[in-house]
Amino acid sequence: MRLNDGAIRRGSGRIAVHRALVRRAAVRRAGALVASAGLALGLVTVTGGGLADAGAASPASSTIAARSSHGLAAGASGTSAKPLAGKIIGIDPGHNGLNYTDPAYLNHKVWNGREWEDCDTTGTETASGYTEARFNWNVARYLRAILIKDGAKVVLTRHNNHGIGPCVTRRARILDRAHANVSIDIHADWAASSGRGFTVLEPVADGPNDKVIKSSLRFGRYVHAAMKNRTKMPVSDYYGHNGYIRRDDLAGLNLTTMPKVLIECGNMNNAQDAALLVRPSVQRSIARALAAAIVGFLTGR
Repeated sequence: MRLNDGAIRRGSGRIAVHRALVRRAAVRRAGALVASAGLALGLVTVTGGGLADAGAASPASSTIAARSSHGLAAGASGTSAKPLAGKIIGIDPGHNGLNYTDPAYLNHKVWNGREWEDCDTTGTETASGYTEARFNWNVARYLRAILIKDGAKVVLTRHNNHGIGPCVTRRARILDRAHANVSIDIHADWAASSGRGFTVLEPVADGPNDKVIKSSLRFGRYVHAAMKNRTKMPVSDYYGHNGYIRRDDLAGLNLTTMPKVLIECGNMNNAQDAALLVRPSVQRSIARALAAAIVGFLTGR
């Protein structure tokens, strides 16, 4: 995704339930004596990013606080909670699968709010030819599925991996016009083969984004913590500082009107990172981490 050298890159069926017994005994008299039996309450985790909420027991009952796969409080009735109900989430999977077929389109200049830059690039790839565009798209669709289960409306800047574009400025406008509550730009990097890890790219005040700088930085902390704690990708040892860097030359960050960061999920030119990034299980774990960051940011939990 970085533009400071010559290379082009962009850069249940089964629910696990831990049973906890909660005793409730009450004697009520309404012409007859009724005994309440013990009510089993569950700690529920839903794989795949959904969140099950057991709901509220009767006022005379105790509730057990649990944490879902997103780290949110869950109750005890077994009904599905929707932590993102009413929220709009934007996802920008960088590049596109056929970008390489139209260099003229990619190379035409667009105004990113601060300077002229290329409409887009092809993105990078691993030594084996696994493209960044494919990686970005896979993570985006896994993330979209999780967010929808959590009740969100999801807006994507592209809808497949066999097209061209759109330009980076158009991507920013799509998410701005959707009035997204928060957005994430998904990328992978290309750097020296010795470098490893993920980096969170954060905006610099540039006019359109002035009001969302603080919230973007806060969102970036959620993304950083989730990537560090929930995936196998290490914090970057080659780019930025401790996995963060501020960027003022990217249209997606310069033109945003909502909290947004860009995540470089790893270095595709590093053999260890590349071996992880091409694995569907790792792509899903990154999607789950990003979903956790979004839920945490929007709910404050």
